[in-house]
Amino acid sequence: MKLRQLPPDFPVRIQRSIATGEAQIRVGMDLVQIERIQQSIDQFGDRFLHRVFTSDEVHYAQLAHGQVAERLAARFAAKEATLKALALANCGVAWREMEVCRAEDGQCTLKLHGKAQLLAREAGVEQTLLSLSHDGGYAGAFLVAIFRGPESMPSGVQEHL
Repeated sequence: MKLRQLPPDFPVRIQRSIATGEAQIRVGMDLVQIERIQQSIDQFGDRFLHRVFTSDEVHYAQLAHGQVAERLAARFAAKEATLKALALANCGVAWREMEVCRAEDGQCTLKLHGKAQLLAREAGVEQTLLSLSHDGGYAGAFLVAIFRGPESMPSGVQEHL
């Protein structure tokens, strides 16, 4: 049986699981108008920032004067993409339970906290891959989530997926 081509950092066991149907991939995508994030910052200030973003996300965005809204819009899109890929929209997950972390090499990863982390673990999330971009007034994000097969998911979580 030939394995499907996957990014090189996918563990071999996950590649085999996908090829044999023992795992599944879900994708979430979102696109945000940067201007809408800027309007929320202007209108609600810190109340908006601290409701939606972690302190590390806000700190990173503020390091680049003139790109604060762009960076926050990309992170907002990542949170929306996460809700879609992990089917968390109706589960009572808070915005700050989904965090975009940036490595020194510029690659961004998703870190889950609290209820989001618990639900992802229960659903069998093995790995996530995140891509962010902003240009021309928009910011977007794609999230790919690798799940263990549906047989490993608790029935209550399966209903959300």
